[in-house]
Amino acid sequence: MQAAPVRATAIPSFTDALRAVESLLMGGGQRTARQNAWTSVLEDRRRAKDRVEAQRFLEQAAGRS
Repeated sequence: MQAAPVRATAIPSFTDALRAVESLLMGGGQRTARQNAWTSVLEDRRRAKDRVEAQRFLEQAAGRS
């Protein structure tokens, strides 16, 4: 009996498969718009975190006076 051949290519991850399906279903413009929207969400989260930190700092500074 012969051994089964060894697979030389990697099996794509689930994320890679989703990206492949996305590229088939969506045009490049829609994909870019989705990426831009996600970037905007991340930036909004960062600004909100900065706002909370600034508020805490101001409250601590006011408490020391």
